[in-house]
Amino acid sequence: MRTFKIFGALLLMLAALCAKAARVDTVQVHSNAMDKTVRVLYIVPDVALGQGSQSCPVVYLLHGYSDNYKAWIRIKPNLPQIADDKGMIFVCPDGENSWYWDSPLHADMRYETFVSNELVAYTDAHYATVPRREGRAVTGYSMGGHGALWNAIRHQDIFGAAGSTSGGVDIRPFPQNWLMKEQLGEYASNKKRWDEHTVINQIGMLDQGSLALIIDCGEEDFFLEVNKTLHQRLLARGIDHDFITRPGGHKAVYWNNAIDYQLLFFEKYFQRAGVIK
Repeated sequence: MRTFKIFGALLLMLAALCAKAARVDTVQVHSNAMDKTVRVLYIVPDVALGQGSQSCPVVYLLHGYSDNYKAWIRIKPNLPQIADDKGMIFVCPDGENSWYWDSPLHADMRYETFVSNELVAYTDAHYATVPRREGRAVTGYSMGGHGALWNAIRHQDIFGAAGSTSGGVDIRPFPQNWLMKEQLGEYASNKKRWDEHTVINQIGMLDQGSLALIIDCGEEDFFLEVNKTLHQRLLARGIDHDFITRPGGHKAVYWNNAIDYQLLFFEKYFQRAGVIK
């Protein structure tokens, strides 16, 4: 009888655990701007599902060059558990190798419009979100770190917080890399365009306190120096931000660790904004 009771209790505990589980969906989101559909991975906490669902803040997670919408859940497999623990929705769009700009050369690569307009509108229409800037953050790694800051700085009416980990925050030292010239043209003959499409030259749009910012980079990362320069320019403008360097290179093991600190930063931001308790 005692064994039966213990077994029954274990079954009840297992049922309770199964009942509380973030849902992971892959959705095809249509972009009118690009005239195509984009795959997006949604990780939705239990509290945002079903009848009586609770509105949750949203963190948009952007992947790096040569990866796709599945990148973040591969890098951080416990994102569903984190979504449940923190009461956050995670949205992971496929950004191809776009650098998350609206390419001046290709109409089917307008990922700034997609991320900051179409995707946000779709998410708010289909999920239990907090549909205002105080309920949205965006971050990413490498190309996605550039894309997160690019979109957040240029769309401060949409995003209240932003981050970058190992971000390519100044693209100009790397004119032959990562297909950027496919989106912008050759650097040598399009220097003005490259100047206009690099994150580090967007910070003039920031005012003190207009955007909650967290930036980190590994000490062995090839993007370390451009991140340090961005940090110094933000300091010179009097823009508060968290800036962290720690041992590590341009690798998934670094991003797996770094995202924990970024999500804690966003959680505190959402708490200050009264979005979560």
